[in-house]
Amino acid sequence: MKRVYINSVGSISAQKTYENNNFLSEIIEYNDTVIPALDPNYKDYIPPAAARRMAKGIKMSIVASKIALQDAGLEQVDAIITGTGMGCLRDSEKFLSNILDNDEQYLTPTPFIQSTHNTVGGQIALELQCKGYNFTYVHGSSSFESCLIDAKLQLEQNEAQNILVGGVDEIGEHTVKLLKLVDQIKTEPVKSSELLLSNTKGVVFSEGANFFVFSNQQQSSTYAEIVGVNIYNTLPKDGISYTAENFLKDYNLSVDDIDLVVLGNNGDVRYDDYYSTLTSGIFKEILQAYYKHLSGEFHTASSFGFWLAANILKAQSLPDLVKLNDKNISQFKNILLYNQYCGENHSFTLLRKC
Repeated sequence: MKRVYINSVGSISAQKTYENNNFLSEIIEYNDTVIPALDPNYKDYIPPAAARRMAKGIKMSIVASKIALQDAGLEQVDAIITGTGMGCLRDSEKFLSNILDNDEQYLTPTPFIQSTHNTVGGQIALELQCKGYNFTYVHGSSSFESCLIDAKLQLEQNEAQNILVGGVDEIGEHTVKLLKLVDQIKTEPVKSSELLLSNTKGVVFSEGANFFVFSNQQQSSTYAEIVGVNIYNTLPKDGISYTAENFLKDYNLSVDDIDLVVLGNNGDVRYDDYYSTLTSGIFKEILQAYYKHLSGEFHTASSFGFWLAANILKAQSLPDLVKLNDKNISQFKNILLYNQYCGENHSFTLLRKC
């Protein structure tokens, strides 16, 4: 089987990540419960007339995908695989509001058409004129990891050479209200740097789009190799360590072979114990990092963690602001990512330096 490489990245997030030459050198500190993604200059990537008709999730994805393609030196790919937890929320909310406001009559179909989850993949394909494999995974907080597995299988079997893979979610005003009602979003503002000290229920909610070009051909722009990905719908807290060790064994590795663990801590006091089981257990002596104080939480936030790990392997440096402990290491070779949301959809992803 062929190896699978990350040849480029493109990120739109709550930080200034849309500039690939800026690896978290300038950090924005937030003090809120919901934080929007920073908008790049969309006119540089999308004609203004077209951008006005696009939801934010679509615009973020098109820009992130174009940045990734530029980074890889490509104009076209063989396939597009997109992951999203909630799809184009704003258009969904708009259409449902119109149903209520207009008594189910004289409805404009455009918001409904644009609200489907695969709208993002379709719009990117139209922009690129890509007529290849186009698939969207809607698997909650494991949507992005589902994309990784699909792309990895195709590239290993040489069914494609270059695949554009991404995760995207956007904020919807009404959805935010609903999430607050069920304690999924914090009730009081939290400073980004103090997220893990909040000791309260809920998360700091956000949005973003992170896209990558995967290939079975290594090139000068290659960031890292994707070694393995696995998803577990449910896991008991006392089974996390055992599962992590077994996952590493599948690739002939042990805990001591891991140089960095990137964790999806989001400050929700009810579920961060899943991470502390690892940080105070088998990975106690391993360098640890987290990222959701920078990106916020959303269904495909793990794609931001993936972006972070890929950049760390390429730059061979770890920004101090993402460190969870004070361990030091001179070289990064193997990075393990672990994420879960509300105690479900656990995922392990293993990246390796090329």
